[in-house]
Amino acid sequence: MDSAKLVLALLDEGYEKKTWHGPNLKQSIKGVTAKQAAWRPGPGRHNIWEVMLHAAYWKYAVRRRIEGGKRGSFVLKGSNFFARPEKGKGSESAWSADKKLLEREHRALLATVAKLLGTARAAKFVPQLYGIAYHDIYHAGQIRLLRRLMER
Repeated sequence: MDSAKLVLALLDEGYEKKTWHGPNLKQSIKGVTAKQAAWRPGPGRHNIWEVMLHAAYWKYAVRRRIEGGKRGSFVLKGSNFFARPEKGKGSESAWSADKKLLEREHRALLATVAKLLGTARAAKFVPQLYGIAYHDIYHAGQIRLLRRLMER
C-alpha cells in the first residue's frame, strides 16, 4: 500500500471504518442520546458531547493548516473544547446537529487530504494526519469509558 492510501485508510479507520481494536469515533457515539452525551462524571469534567466536538475542532484545525485558512473560522466560537449542552439547548436536535458537524469536518478533511497527497507539500503534514487519526481513536476510547462510568 502506498503512503497516500495508508494515510486515508488510517483517517477512515479512526473515524468510521471497521477496526480490529474496538469502536472508532463514530461507533463510540452511536446510540448515545443527548441526555447521555451531556452527562458529566464530575464537576468540571468534560462530557461525551464536548469530547466529540473537540474531535471535530481538531479535524478542522488540521484541514485549516493544510489549506492555509485563517484562524477563527470554525463554525463554533472558541477553540479546542466547547461547553455542551448550551444552556437550554440540550435537545436531541442540538445533539444531532453537532454530530452532523463532526461528520462534515471529517468529510472536509478527507477531501483536503485527497488533494494534498501526491504533492510536494504532503510530507510536511503526514505527522499531523497520523496524529488526527490517533486522536480519533484516543477519544473513541475516552467516550467508551464515559459510557461505562454512566452505568455505575
